[in-house]
Amino acid sequence: MITLKGVTKIYEAKSGTVTAVNNIDLTINQGEIFGIIGYSGAGKSSLIRLLNGLETPTKGTVEVAGNDIGNIRGEKLRKARQEISMIFQHFNLLWSRTVRENIAFPLEITGMSKAERAKRVDELIKLVGLEGRENAYPSQLSGGQKQRVGIARALANNPKVLLCDEATSALDPQTTDSILELLVDINEKLGLTIVLITHEMHVIRKICHRVAVMENGLVVEQGNVLDVFRKPKQPITKRFVQQVTEPEETFETMEHVLELYPSGQIIQLTFVGDKAEQPLMTSILKKFDVTINILQGKISHTQTGSYGTLFIHIDGDKEVVQQAISFIRDQQVEVEVMANA
Repeated sequence: MITLKGVTKIYEAKSGTVTAVNNIDLTINQGEIFGIIGYSGAGKSSLIRLLNGLETPTKGTVEVAGNDIGNIRGEKLRKARQEISMIFQHFNLLWSRTVRENIAFPLEITGMSKAERAKRVDELIKLVGLEGRENAYPSQLSGGQKQRVGIARALANNPKVLLCDEATSALDPQTTDSILELLVDINEKLGLTIVLITHEMHVIRKICHRVAVMENGLVVEQGNVLDVFRKPKQPITKRFVQQVTEPEETFETMEHVLELYPSGQIIQLTFVGDKAEQPLMTSILKKFDVTINILQGKISHTQTGSYGTLFIHIDGDKEVVQQAISFIRDQQVEVEVMANA
C-alpha cells in the first residue's frame, strides 16, 4: 500500500542545509496499523508530509496506493490525495459549521448531490459514535468528540489511507483510549490502512501492528510491535519501551529493597504471549526453597499478543537461587539480573 525507497528530504535554511528525512526505506502493508514514533525533531512530520504529497522528496520515491506521490502534479496529484486522508492533533475543524456540516465539507468539494451527502454523513456519524450531536458546533464539543468529527470528515471520501499526526496528543488518557479503540474499529470494518505519527509508546502498544522508530531523520529500528517490546535494540527504542513497561518507581523500590535485604537478587522477568498469563511464581515456590518478593509488575496487551514484565527479589541458598532462575528460563521467560544484594 505504501512504499518508500531511498527517501531523503533536505531543507535549505539560513544556517545551511537540514536533512529532515535521511535515506528511508519503508513498506506499509494494506490494512495494517503502522506506527512511526520519535521525539521532536526526529523527522516524523516531514515524513508524513511526504506521504500526502505536501512535500516532494529530494531523493527517492514515495508510492501510496499505486501513485508515485513525489512525481505527480496537478489533477493527478489532487486525485491521488483523495485516497489519502489525515487527522490532526488540534482537530482543524471549521468553527462556524456544525458537526454535520464539517463532515459534509469534503463531499461538497467533490460535487456530491445534497441527498447523497446527507446519506453519507449519517453513515459516518453513526460510525464514529456522534449520534445526537449532529447540529452541535465545535465549541460545544469535548476534545474527544472534536476528534471524532475529524475522523468522520477524513473518511468522507472513502480513502485508502488514513494518516494520524499526533492525533491523541491533546487528549486526556481515557479519551485517548476511546479514540484509539475507534481507529481499531474503523481499521477492522473498512480494511483501512492507518499510519500513526506519535511520540507516545502507549499509542503504539495499544493499536499498532508494526512500528518504525525514528531518530535524527533515520529509521533506526522497525518491526512487529510485540518483537520490538520484547527485544528493543537501539537505546532510543529502549527508552520508549520503558515508558510503558518500567515505571520510575521500580528503581526507587529496588533501592529500598536492597536496604532491607542483605542478600539475594533483584531480577526482571519478561513474559510474551501465553506465558504472561501463567502462574510462574506459584510453580517456583513449590519447586524451590526460596523466598520471593514481588516489587513491580505489569502486563501490556498489543495487537499481536501480550507482553509482561515483573520485577522480583529472590533470596535463598545461592545454588538454589540459580536453579530457580534456570527453571524460569526453561519456561521461555526471559531473565535479567538487575541487582545483587
